[in-house]
Amino acid sequence: MKRCPTCNRTYTDLSLNFCLEDGTPLTAVAPGGPDPNATLRYPSARDTAEPPPTEIYHPPPPVVTPRATPPPPPPPPQQQWSPQPTQPPRKKSNALWWILGGFAALVVIGAGLVVMLIALASLGSDSNSNNLNANTREANRNSNVTVNANVPNTNATVRPTGPYSDDFSDKKWNVGVSQFGRMWYEDDEYHMSSKPNTYIVMYAPSDDYFTENATVKVTARSVDGNVPSAGFGLLVHGGWSKAKRLDDYGLLIYPSDEPEYEIIMHKDGTMSSLVTRTKSDAIRSGSKSNDLEIRIKGTELAFYINGEFLTRLNDVENYRRGRAGFYASDETNVAFDNLKIDR
Repeated sequence: MKRCPTCNRTYTDLSLNFCLEDGTPLTAVAPGGPDPNATLRYPSARDTAEPPPTEIYHPPPPVVTPRATPPPPPPPPQQQWSPQPTQPPRKKSNALWWILGGFAALVVIGAGLVVMLIALASLGSDSNSNNLNANTREANRNSNVTVNANVPNTNATVRPTGPYSDDFSDKKWNVGVSQFGRMWYEDDEYHMSSKPNTYIVMYAPSDDYFTENATVKVTARSVDGNVPSAGFGLLVHGGWSKAKRLDDYGLLIYPSDEPEYEIIMHKDGTMSSLVTRTKSDAIRSGSKSNDLEIRIKGTELAFYINGEFLTRLNDVENYRRGRAGFYASDETNVAFDNLKIDR
């Protein structure tokens, strides 16, 4: 038997070594020891504030039979790097030279065709030099009939240089009678007169009268002093449209007791007023001569009468390759003289 010296508990299990109550080591009790009925000493009070120590259970680690680990696979062989060989330059193809040669041949052939077409157009223009150009004038100025085949094509490439003048002592301009009026030379002046309620336009006979970047001047007068209802005056940049109708700009005057001027434009045969009839003291009335002048620089057109500036506008239609021309209306006999083109 074993006994706890602290609490005097006895245990018959000889395999116990410690008290199950307070953990005190047990002592062996010899047989015939003290009477169990004897008065026992009450053990001193235990401090219950703190719990008995906790014995941590440490189970023995499991026996693990290690498994054989297969040896790691051998590392892949290291890839050997080497620079890529430089590609040899590609040989130039002979096809490029064939293409360039063919293109050059086309350019030469095209230039030859253009020159031939210009020559043919010039011959056709000279062969029709005796035709007349007349335009009917209604109240809205939109009805036009063209019978003058010597009007230059606005796409012409020949541009004369230097000043040019015509005092009308030589008969270069078209003359004749048509259903719209007549043109003639008299006293070294060029005369024009249209039928009633119409106007007539005559462009210069050759490319010597081109007006690109030029100052164009002419003297004009009403021979009998009458004032035509649609005026008379000077045209610049005159030529044909694609439909063979009039394209130009013009400065017209009305030399009445209260003189007026007007800026007009023909586009594809239709006449419009860019500057409506405006009074000007610069215009001489009646049969007196007036110097009409249009100064052209690039696309700008500036208009003068007797040296006095009137107004300016831009050639928005790009008519710059045309010729000089004259305009007359109604039955008034209008005479033109001393045409000058300074470039």
